[in-house]
Amino acid sequence: MHDSRETPTRAFVTGFPVRHSRSPKIHGYWLQQFGLAGSYDAVEIEPAGFPNFIVSIKDGSAGFVGGNVTIPHKEQAFALADAPDDLAGELGAANTLFLREGRLCATNTDGYGFLNNLDDRAPGWTDRKYRAVVLGAGGASRAVIQALRDRGFGEIHVLNRTVDRARELADRFGERIHAAPLGALPERLAGADLFVNTTSLGMDDSDSIDIDFSPMRSGALVTDIVYVPLITPILAQATEQDMRIADGLGMLLHQAVPGFETWFGRRPQVTPELRARIIADMESHG
Repeated sequence: MHDSRETPTRAFVTGFPVRHSRSPKIHGYWLQQFGLAGSYDAVEIEPAGFPNFIVSIKDGSAGFVGGNVTIPHKEQAFALADAPDDLAGELGAANTLFLREGRLCATNTDGYGFLNNLDDRAPGWTDRKYRAVVLGAGGASRAVIQALRDRGFGEIHVLNRTVDRARELADRFGERIHAAPLGALPERLAGADLFVNTTSLGMDDSDSIDIDFSPMRSGALVTDIVYVPLITPILAQATEQDMRIADGLGMLLHQAVPGFETWFGRRPQVTPELRARIIADMESHG
């Protein structure tokens, strides 16, 4: 009988750069928790070298069973996979890869992470799903829009400085998605149940914008997928205005769950202890 301890399961996260990724800490915590001998390592790959890296996964020479893909490789990962699923197909981007019978499969767990974070941090947030307002039309907003549409929101308004980019997303994700310029924010926030920032505004103390959340309905939720800092300028503004908020760290934690289960065969939990460990790591590397 084969002893699996002879060949520990190996997974990866790749990006460019990737050294700031917290994913090795998340997966390392779960590996330790389950007493598994596997590993999860950060592998920095330049875009030009990414196709060769994918070949090395497919032919087994890299020794990985799969891994996570982050910026700027998500679109290439989708394009180079043998069997992307429907989620990744609609997004045109993959963040999770795994080998099945010699074929490289791909999915995207960003939307799963986004929804599960809000389920965890803001119970009851989908009791009313009339209107969501999404700020930003970049790669990160795609998974958020897809997830909100699939969760059953009636209207999803995407606001972006360049309206054409927002219109592209409306065309991609269907008739419930509405594009608008940034200046339309007060009007689109009227009666909204959810506001999501998917832009880098406020990340690492970069410039943010002033938002009046008062047109939103009572009990509405404001969230930000940026998690450095944990309380972004947008979330700080929302708190000052007595809005309900959810930070973005849980999206990172929850999106990691399906991949870990796929590669290592155990389904991990996102616990307060894991969250506290990642926050402590963020603060120590502040």
